[in-house]
Amino acid sequence: MDHLFGAPSHPPGPGPHPLQGNPPVRFSARRPGAWHQPLASALGLAALIGGLTACVPAQLRPSWRIYPLQRSQPHDGLAVVNQPDGYGLHLWLETDTSASGVCRPRWVIDGARLFNGNGSAPFSSGLATRQEFFSAVARRDVVRALRRELEALCQARAPRSRWQWLEPPLNPAAVQRGALPARDSALLQTLEDPEARAAAARELEAHQAAPAPQ
Repeated sequence: MDHLFGAPSHPPGPGPHPLQGNPPVRFSARRPGAWHQPLASALGLAALIGGLTACVPAQLRPSWRIYPLQRSQPHDGLAVVNQPDGYGLHLWLETDTSASGVCRPRWVIDGARLFNGNGSAPFSSGLATRQEFFSAVARRDVVRALRRELEALCQARAPRSRWQWLEPPLNPAAVQRGALPARDSALLQTLEDPEARAAAARELEAHQAAPAPQ
């Protein structure tokens, strides 16, 4: 006599039995929300890093303020606060009108050291490092400000010339030797730091670095 649901009541006869000897099939239920754990850990780490950064006092972080800082006429200098406590670079902006009818940047890679860059009376003295110049001009916000100020400087110095933008050099290999204008030569000689004056004199003897025309 058969069991309910048609199951046989007698032992199975000879023949293959595919289900015999197979390991039992097991299902594991994942705890709800377990997949959120890696994401939560990553977000927690990011929040921790952000919190630690926010805890650094403002005076220990560069503000990266960027603004015009005139040397002898409007648009001929740019301040970049790239160090804590208002220290930074005073970039000297120059124009090149050697090509007829064209005014373009002539890069001066030896900027002055900026002081009190976050205050109301910033000033510069001595020389900053060339590596600081290369690092600063690698930033898009600095390049935007440079382009704006240099175009205005060309407009003031050579209003009938066509403005041509040249990208700043990002390393020493991208510059070539060029003559420094007499007004900047005299200005370099007035630097207060004796070591800076000596470095400036060496630079003037070897000529100031400038990018190759394109």
